[in-house]
Amino acid sequence: MLAGCSEQATNGSGSQPPIVVGAKLSRDRDVSIGRISPERMSLALLEVKKKQHRGSRVWCVPFARTLSGIEIMGNAKDWWGKANGHYARGLTPVPASVMSFKATRKNPNGHVAVVSKVISARKVLVSHANWSRNRVSIDMAAVDVSPRNDWSEVKLESSPGHLGASYPVNGFIYPQAQK
Repeated sequence: MLAGCSEQATNGSGSQPPIVVGAKLSRDRDVSIGRISPERMSLALLEVKKKQHRGSRVWCVPFARTLSGIEIMGNAKDWWGKANGHYARGLTPVPASVMSFKATRKNPNGHVAVVSKVISARKVLVSHANWSRNRVSIDMAAVDVSPRNDWSEVKLESSPGHLGASYPVNGFIYPQAQK
């Protein structure tokens, strides 16, 4: 189901219905670990709507950056390394943290998704863009299927109630910058 994730500016193919969102919001909102602010979600969805309206591709990186407040540039596969020394990283999912996926042959640019809710020790909900080509998925399940219960491998819900293939994960990037 994965459509690929980079930060390239390309035109999308196919016409997806835009996501309709109202108010204009500031990018400078504070971000705290533990929740995604409604303002950030609205801003991220508004940016998606604008991209879809102009025929531009929706990528996971700008969506995750806006939603989480983590200011890392470049392809998703590079986020884990670029976060080192700038943002705390770990193996525990918390709301508003970014799940960083490793690059694979099937997924050469990696992927990033923002944790929206922790359901249990092995299940979270994530919000992310471009898992399904040029679309946003809100509150989709991500299940830890790693043998050691360490979130190093997950399955993502590709449609309600359906988990797809397993993907390797680096870990979680937490939104508060290191001092």
